[in-house]
Amino acid sequence: MTSSAAAPAGDRHEGLFRNSLAAVAAVSVLALAAIVVFLFTQAFPILRDVPLRQFFFSTEWYPTDDPPVFGIGAMIVGSLSVAAVTTVIAVPIGVLTAAAMHCAFPPAVTRFLKPVIELMAALPSVVIGFFGLVVVAPWLQQTFNLTTGLNLFNAGLMLAFMCVPTIASISEDALNNVPAQMREASLGLGATRWETLCRVELRWALGGIGTAVMLAISRAIGETMVVLMVAGGAGILPESLFDPVRPLTAGIAAEMAEAAVGGEHYHALYAAGLVLFFITFVFNVIAWNLTRRFALKEGS
Repeated sequence: MTSSAAAPAGDRHEGLFRNSLAAVAAVSVLALAAIVVFLFTQAFPILRDVPLRQFFFSTEWYPTDDPPVFGIGAMIVGSLSVAAVTTVIAVPIGVLTAAAMHCAFPPAVTRFLKPVIELMAALPSVVIGFFGLVVVAPWLQQTFNLTTGLNLFNAGLMLAFMCVPTIASISEDALNNVPAQMREASLGLGATRWETLCRVELRWALGGIGTAVMLAISRAIGETMVVLMVAGGAGILPESLFDPVRPLTAGIAAEMAEAAVGGEHYHALYAAGLVLFFITFVFNVIAWNLTRRFALKEGS
């Protein structure tokens, strides 16, 4: 009787737990949907009044002119170029750091190094931006004889510094979760430790590594303070790594306080925020699909 009575109670508790998780997930989805709806309602007036071709592809952004001109093409290119530079720098360093902690360093070194890397991920973005402004910018200006050290490369470098800890930590966890029998089978067939890492472990852990890269680069695309401080703030199309740029986040943060609520400038900034949201969403979908396509599945 006791065991039979305990079973329904356990089932009820498990059902309550699952329902609670489902409710929390539903709240998260509803909150995201509400944000999207709010962004769209605030952006709709400018998208209705300004031709979409001009708004998305024009590089002229003069919200205080009469009449005002709204074109976020240069800011879109700025955001994408900063994300590209960040990806090129951060992904190889982060994945190689994870691989080194996984199979190159002694366990004692890894136990010390991983918490240090995870603490680096908690550094405030304003501190990283201040370092790029005070230290990196003058060094770039003097080393490469530049007009200014506040440019695309500085922004990508500082954002890569923010992204590497996330990529390294999550990727190392993914490598540690590779089944031991996969590793042992590869070594037993005569593969070297390097070949096992490259051809088996990294492919098996690609899902986790892809998630790490997706989280890190999404943060880079949406980062405000660092790019506001070190990207240069020029709304132009960059022609080199050392040109100043103005990503969408920097433009929104710099001008939102000056825009009159309900005015065209105000709605244009919300439209820029909506575009930024969709850029991040599209990037996440592409990264997720690529990760699923190339990940090594059990039994393959």
